[in-house]
Amino acid sequence: MAATLLLLLLHHHWRGAASKKREAGRLPPGPATLPFIGNMHQLIWNKTSVFRWIHRALDETAAGAGALTLKLGSVHVVVVACPEIAREVLRRNEAAFFSRPATFASSLFSYGYKSTSLTVVEDQWRKMKRVLTSEVLSPALECRLHGRRVLEADHLVRYVHGQLKLAPGGCVVDIRHAARHFCGNIIRRLVFGKRCFGEPPAAGPGADEQEHVDALFTLVNYVYSFCVSDYYPGLVGLDLDGHEKVARGVMSTLDRLHGPVIDERVREWSQRRKAGDRIEVADILDVLVSLEDADGQPVLSMDEIKAQTVELMFGSVVYPSNTVEWALAEMMNRPDVMRKAIDELDAVVGKERLVQESDICNLNYLKSCIREAFRLHPYHAINAPRVAMEDTTVAGYLIPKGSHVIVSRIGLGKNSKVWPEPLEFRPERHLGDGAAAVALAEPDLRFVTFGTGRRGCPGVSLGTSFTMVLFARLLQGFSWMKPPGIDRINLQESPTSLALAAPLVLQAQPRLAPHLYA
Repeated sequence: MAATLLLLLLHHHWRGAASKKREAGRLPPGPATLPFIGNMHQLIWNKTSVFRWIHRALDETAAGAGALTLKLGSVHVVVVACPEIAREVLRRNEAAFFSRPATFASSLFSYGYKSTSLTVVEDQWRKMKRVLTSEVLSPALECRLHGRRVLEADHLVRYVHGQLKLAPGGCVVDIRHAARHFCGNIIRRLVFGKRCFGEPPAAGPGADEQEHVDALFTLVNYVYSFCVSDYYPGLVGLDLDGHEKVARGVMSTLDRLHGPVIDERVREWSQRRKAGDRIEVADILDVLVSLEDADGQPVLSMDEIKAQTVELMFGSVVYPSNTVEWALAEMMNRPDVMRKAIDELDAVVGKERLVQESDICNLNYLKSCIREAFRLHPYHAINAPRVAMEDTTVAGYLIPKGSHVIVSRIGLGKNSKVWPEPLEFRPERHLGDGAAAVALAEPDLRFVTFGTGRRGCPGVSLGTSFTMVLFARLLQGFSWMKPPGIDRINLQESPTSLALAAPLVLQAQPRLAPHLYA
């Protein structure tokens, strides 16, 4: 085993040595490296919080440069932390940085790079992106599925109100639980046509639904997590850092839950096609299964359907729920911000009806609160990495072919050159002169919401809807208070992600007429 590892290290060292002289002094600055392994020893020592080590190195070594270089094995990893360089990578030179790194987890989670976001092959990306934009996320289908989204928004209000009825004196509500399962319920209803995998539980999610949401969060934690074998492919299978076991466990859960639903739907469509029956498309899974080419053959393989389903699920659950939980946590420590948000809701919507998706365009202060939560509290510290497909000059630095380029969500969102008092929660900074409507997307890459460029998220409209309806319904429907004995909400981050370390738990009271909770 030791001899094999040594040979692998030597191979990577020799492969990188040929270009070492050419690259020296031209990459962004970074910490000192060791022969053969570069900074891999530091990565391993900081394995429980790699992203925090990376950002410490950025502050200590390359704060003025706006970018940092790490050497992991023979791979240069360039971390970008200023908007100007981020725009050069993701816009001006997007073609040169189009691909993604091939990693164990991204291959596993995408069924061999069959989805949109994680694929490393441009032709496959084009195919799946076309399916998403023209069919799955088309305005026509979004409109047709509007009623299902309303059902879940109404269910959210009834669920929280039901919790209050259990303890009329002031019930404690787990915001994280409510937010995550609202998002899980709504995306399952849109994709599968049902909110639960089995019989709907009397209240809240069942065991399968809980396991489903937990698996999606674990997937996001591990999809690009600096696994040692990603930089030394010969070590795949040894699972030296335990990542492979976790990733396989995630996929086992998702296959167990998604597989029977997808398999049954494919059989139904096949049988009805053979019988010549007319079939109505009722949900997103129907769209994926029903697509045919000019010869009447399915456009998507089974792996492509499963891969795209997973991608739709994790994008729809993780980011909206995390953002809303953080926004409410910050606002509980800022009563002035909470008051402004409630005043806007009462002025725009009133208290005689529930807030709807159509109201979002007029809720600029609420959108500013969510933008500020996106800026200050992304769930993941980094954006999905890109790979340099050729030697490329960016901001005067030479980025060698094969380098991994990572845009830092933390570095952008907390950049003091862009954001005065960057650690303060100040929604007003997003309002501008007040004349223009506020959008959640950030076109200038001063922070990251839905990404940008050709590989940006195609589901901006749906993501905005999920996030804003969840946020607005919670604020409009209930008055929120800190639990007894708590003077200030603890905003400490989790050691393994940028989520709150402890779930946000608040007391609530209804603030609308009783019939609106029925």
